Amino acid sequence: MKKRLFLLSSVLLMVMYAAACTNFIVGKKASVDGSVICSYNADSYGAFMNLAHYPAAKHKKGDMRKIYEWDTNKYLGEIPEAEETYNVVGNINEWQVTIGETTYGGREEMVDSTGIIDYGSLIYIGLQRSKTAREAIRVMTSLVETYGYYSEGETFTVCDPNEAWILEMQGCGPDRQKSKERVVWVARRIPDEAICGHANQSRIGQFPLKDKENVLYSKNVIKYARTMGWYEGKDEDFSWKMAYAAPDFSGRRICDARVWSFFNHHVKGMERYLPWAMGKDEQAEDMPLWVIPEKKLSVADIMSDMRDHFEGTPMAIDSTDIGGGIWQMPYRPTPLYFKVDGKDYFNERPTSTQQTAWSFVSQMRSWLPRQMGGCFWFGNDDGNMVAYTPIYCSMTERPECYNTPGADELNFSDKNAYWVENWVANMVYPRYSMMFPSLKEVRDSLEQAYFAQQPEVEAKAKEMAPAEMQKFLNDYSVQQAQQMLARWKQLAIHLIVKYNDMAVKPEENGQFKRSKYGLGATVERPGYPAPFARRLVRETGERYSK
Repeated sequence: MKKRLFLLSSVLLMVMYAAACTNFIVGKKASVDGSVICSYNADSYGAFMNLAHYPAAKHKKGDMRKIYEWDTNKYLGEIPEAEETYNVVGNINEWQVTIGETTYGGREEMVDSTGIIDYGSLIYIGLQRSKTAREAIRVMTSLVETYGYYSEGETFTVCDPNEAWILEMQGCGPDRQKSKERVVWVARRIPDEAICGHANQSRIGQFPLKDKENVLYSKNVIKYARTMGWYEGKDEDFSWKMAYAAPDFSGRRICDARVWSFFNHHVKGMERYLPWAMGKDEQAEDMPLWVIPEKKLSVADIMSDMRDHFEGTPMAIDSTDIGGGIWQMPYRPTPLYFKVDGKDYFNERPTSTQQTAWSFVSQMRSWLPRQMGGCFWFGNDDGNMVAYTPIYCSMTERPECYNTPGADELNFSDKNAYWVENWVANMVYPRYSMMFPSLKEVRDSLEQAYFAQQPEVEAKAKEMAPAEMQKFLNDYSVQQAQQMLARWKQLAIHLIVKYNDMAVKPEENGQFKRSKYGLGATVERPGYPAPFARRLVRETGERYSK
């Protein structure tokens, strides 16, 4: 076990290059307003994503649904359609059910290459067929038990306005079909007063077998591990993750560290689990699955958590070292691992990372009409570099900026949020300390405006009939997203003009200053930031001394 624990898992590395994600979860008694909240970063290394939409529909008996693997678009097979499916926008449906995920890989031999349903398809089929989180878990697990699970080990966040769950799932390998064992899984309800998280490392350890209200699992969850020779102890001592996906250095430092940092923002005493997150101490105490925050969390708090770079911790990305460049960038290039003279090294992997294709913070509220109770705050790039815009769960017509004809990963469009936001972000990354304040000012002003408008917008919507409410909220969501895109284009042009050629054009009252003769005022030349200048002198000695 120790040898397995501290080797770099090739399966996990493969998974992280494909889809390295993060989910945070907030129970309804842990939030400031009683909403269930969950978040998701889709860190997919070059992937292009639109805002998903599956309209509600009625289906005839015999109608079939073709399944294409979410990550590759590979055709996997088909399954019967449900008689009725619900409207889905993004990762939330019209009943406010939200599903997110992170891939952890697990044991390679458990991957079922004959399965029909992959993790991405399972998310959206689950959303189309479920009115509650519990129903979504039943639907998702029944589907893979029937048709096989094509993907690697996965952790799903499954929430509704009343409950938050974490579901973990793995296949039983392609040779297990004869025994009709297609999948193993376990799900735990997160206590209402707690927060939880996962980031590409299996998180469920031991679980109470008799707590049928808060724990669900497949009949073979322990039997399969025994059959494979991976577990020999008592049933009550069984640990899901230690049997199927034991955390190694990568699982702790590269994955669980994100969760540790999230907990550390909201709970005192997390230093106790820092050795676990650092990944190098064999005897370190494992982190709990959930913690109770000292103060209740808001949607804005979770947005902030999605922008984390380990600030104030031993894992903080040192923006003054050579990796940060001249302007102290808290980002590092991928891949995560690199070699120098035959020795392995790694980059830290904070929650906020440049390869995020899209990110959301989902707000589910039981006391509001369901057309408006679910507010899905969406951003089409790294959460740190975007303004999350409100998308109501009843939306049936998407903003053009989140669903742009002709735009994809190889075709730029200035009408598309993904590309405009990446355009801005990629200007800012290498000159972070110089340019990020300008981006942050726009980002925060937009989000503050959305939060300020939300009570008034929803109060007005509550007075409407359901159909009118749905259209009003749809139009509002489209308007905010399109206005965000327009503002982001202005930001892009502003950054080009203001910071051209590594100088800074002075401003006054929001306008670029001019000389008394009408030309642009003399630019400021800030030169090296002091920490970089000191390091440069330290490393070059007297070479540049005057």
